[in-house]
Amino acid sequence: MLQNIYIRLSLFYLLSVGFIALNLWFVVQKDMMVLNALPVLLAILLVAIYSFDKIIYLVAFFAPLSIQLHEVLPGLGFDMYLPTEPLLFGVLILFILKVIHERRFDKKILLHPVSIAIYINLFWLLITSFTSSMPLVSFKFVVARIWFVVALYFLTAKLFSEGKNMEKYVWLYVAAFMIVVFYATFRHLGYGLWDKQAAHFVVSPFYTDHTSYGAASALFLPFMVVFMFHPNFSKRFKIISAFGFSIVLLGFILSYSRAAWLSIVVTLVVWVILLLKIRFKPLFITFLALLALFFTFQTQIFMKLENNSKQSSANMMTHISSMSNITTDASNLERINRWSCAIRMFADKPVFGYGPGTYMFQYAPYQLTKDRTIISTNAGDGGNAHSEYLGPLSESGVLGLLTFLLIITVVIYTGVNAYTRIRDQRLKQLVLAALLGLITYYIHGFLNNFLDTDKLSVPFWGFTAMIVAIDIISKNQDKKEDLLPE
Repeated sequence: MLQNIYIRLSLFYLLSVGFIALNLWFVVQKDMMVLNALPVLLAILLVAIYSFDKIIYLVAFFAPLSIQLHEVLPGLGFDMYLPTEPLLFGVLILFILKVIHERRFDKKILLHPVSIAIYINLFWLLITSFTSSMPLVSFKFVVARIWFVVALYFLTAKLFSEGKNMEKYVWLYVAAFMIVVFYATFRHLGYGLWDKQAAHFVVSPFYTDHTSYGAASALFLPFMVVFMFHPNFSKRFKIISAFGFSIVLLGFILSYSRAAWLSIVVTLVVWVILLLKIRFKPLFITFLALLALFFTFQTQIFMKLENNSKQSSANMMTHISSMSNITTDASNLERINRWSCAIRMFADKPVFGYGPGTYMFQYAPYQLTKDRTIISTNAGDGGNAHSEYLGPLSESGVLGLLTFLLIITVVIYTGVNAYTRIRDQRLKQLVLAALLGLITYYIHGFLNNFLDTDKLSVPFWGFTAMIVAIDIISKNQDKKEDLLPE
């Protein structure tokens, strides 16, 4: 027995010394730090094998802090976010192996209406990858979407299935996001906090631009408000939440993202509607009336918009009013250019589209000279279609858009039902926060698209998983009440 212990200790020290020596050789002779990451990778692998939830927590925390591969190794023919996407890919492989081995997963999650809507969307993305103009790009896009969905929706919904871990998931992202806010604000101070142009690059390398940064902050503001004011949480928790709210709000304001600001305004209206319990019928009639008014007076509306010459600015009121400037504001005009290209691409390939993930490679020939702006490019390096709705329309045809809208519709329906049905006040407020957070992104999605990044996929699919988990809990609660003797 004692001899075995000595042998194990000897092997441990031998391997340790060998690793240190090899690492020193790489550092001194090759100027490479690659082996420094090996112990971390081995530790993550062990965690992934024995505890999926820890990997999900790691992804939630590192998402705001992740950087793109080209920042570390420029010139490569491919890109990914480090360390999150390798972790997500690893989780996907281990999940598949585990399901094959155990031959089971929570059927209530697998067969939930939201899950079925996701299957339909993924199936169509797969079909349009086969018909894609760039199959390799499209299959890579679909695989990335699958590893986001598996880890951040299915496994996260399982993590939330007992009504636990939801606050932890939110706080892990927020804690890391606050680090980014401190970093970006410190850099912003060097240019002056009201320098709007600085907002475009002070968040680099963590966020590619100020719009994704603004979208992320908007997603989490409803949670911070719930954490601050809900009576179920302790006074200490509320104080910490108030601090978190102030930091996230600071990032939200200094992002200078008009799309994020607009999304919060619309979300506040939705919150009032839910609070007042206004029924669907009057809302639908109001929507139709507003739509009719728009088409009746569209000429006058566009003439008014064309008279707006206010540019995006550090002055907040001017910056907000510039949202409707479709005459001289380069940012607005470039969005219209990208949207016009997407619609023309759809007109050419209305059924299958050009293939998932291909817009940025295919839109250049569809730019008209009259639509081009000072920031237009043929390389697709200035963003994608700038719309979560027109992007799928051009890439996967009409069903690409409809299946994505199906996910959104089913999630909103599920969220509202769970909110009205759930008895647990803590879960009631959490499902409300998740729904309102997602609505900020649904609105933001009209003006930008970021679901191909970990930054926005972590809250988007995580909050969707939260709504599904709470919906399942609320249904179980109703069944238990039905079984009680009268």
